[in-house]
Amino acid sequence: MSFTLFLRAFSLRIFLAIAVSLVGFTAKAELHPGKEYELLSPPQAVETGKKIEVLEIFAYTCPHCFNLEADINKWAKQLPKDVEYRRLPAIFSDSWMPFAKVFYTFEAMGLTERLHGEFFNAIHVHHVRFDSDNAIFDWVEKQGIPRKGFIEIYSSFSIQSKVLRAKQLIRAYGVSGVPTVIVDGKYRTSVSSTGSPAGLLSALDQLIKQARRERGGK
Repeated sequence: MSFTLFLRAFSLRIFLAIAVSLVGFTAKAELHPGKEYELLSPPQAVETGKKIEVLEIFAYTCPHCFNLEADINKWAKQLPKDVEYRRLPAIFSDSWMPFAKVFYTFEAMGLTERLHGEFFNAIHVHHVRFDSDNAIFDWVEKQGIPRKGFIEIYSSFSIQSKVLRAKQLIRAYGVSGVPTVIVDGKYRTSVSSTGSPAGLLSALDQLIKQARRERGGK
């Protein structure tokens, strides 16, 4: 190898080493309120008691939520025991309400693990048009769920109350787009704030630690 080729190869190795270091630094860079996350004022009560709450606000029709789904599910399965991951369906207009009712009906019937991801896929992969309640009921029935039982819960006062509560929380959290994540009722962050799904998950890890310290933990 000539000296020139050696110098080029050496320079390339140095460049790659620096690039890798910078990527690592960026992933662990300190978060700044007003940039990667926002402080909620006032903070909101959580529903997880002594556990730190990570609340993802999503919409089934949102392609960014769909793209985040696999990564955040994998991340959530590895959370410490003092952290609980939850979802909240976004409702920005009346047209979003049926999808929130679907989410809460899945939850009430113990179908979330089975059908939550499948409903996402129906919209974004199979391009099913859920433009009416009957379209939703048709799809649910095709998944082997009794149509009548689903309709009864979907139309119940309990589900309607949860939808109205979700609308109140969306306003209280100051959410204007999805996906947005609220950590322990105090911090609001998103993919748009952190730059990427990986950046969001890194920010969540740091905000969880911050919330733990404020709770008096290590």
